Amino acid sequence: MFEVHVLASGSDGNCTVIQLDDEAIMIDAGISCKRIMGLMEKEGIDQRSLKALLVTHEHVDHISGAGPVSRKFDIPVFCNRATFECSDIGSVKHEEIKTMGSFCIGSMNITPLPTSHNAAEPNAFFVEADDKKALVATDTGKLTFQVEHALKQADVAVIESNYDKKMLAEGPYPLYLKRLIASDIGHLSNIDCAEALKRTMRDNRQIFLAHLSKTNNAPDIARETAAEMTGLKRLFIDCLEFPGDTRTIKVRG
Repeated sequence: MFEVHVLASGSDGNCTVIQLDDEAIMIDAGISCKRIMGLMEKEGIDQRSLKALLVTHEHVDHISGAGPVSRKFDIPVFCNRATFECSDIGSVKHEEIKTMGSFCIGSMNITPLPTSHNAAEPNAFFVEADDKKALVATDTGKLTFQVEHALKQADVAVIESNYDKKMLAEGPYPLYLKRLIASDIGHLSNIDCAEALKRTMRDNRQIFLAHLSKTNNAPDIARETAAEMTGLKRLFIDCLEFPGDTRTIKVRG
């Protein structure tokens, strides 16, 4: 069984676990280690299955729990040198990776892909295992060619749908922050996400809208935008609905 567990997604923290049978990797740890342990138990993830923590970039909502998780589970942190040097995660086992340089953890082949975000060297991760493919791509102002190519192949796409353009424009953020969010090194809007999904349509792809802003978006708006623009039923487009919500996406072969 190939499973993608979304434990947290949004500006308050991000954490996803990808599991193949008794092997698992974690992508980002932007919430506390204690909370991650509780959510793993809730989703039925055996802590002993966890082999590595992969970090996309150094922003606090992606790394605040990284050091404690690495030390508690005695697992290495995989990220590129620029990200690690900008991350204050203390003493951990660091495995340096390179953007577009594939590597294996157990039975999983993982490729770090370049994203476009205001960070040192941000990555998305494309995970292939047992003929199944998952993409985790958030915190990007636009889809790079490499990420869009992976989106075409993915059986499960955890993809950013951060903000509704009208809500951002009319919302409380200062102008400089609105401009940064809407820029090519900011975040992906609902419309931009939906357009990318439409360009890369694939039968039976499971779509999870990630990193929704609690100020400039709403689950219903994000899902409705994606459904309306792609022609897919809302039933096939998922996201977290409320604080503390989690999701397990199963891909059967």
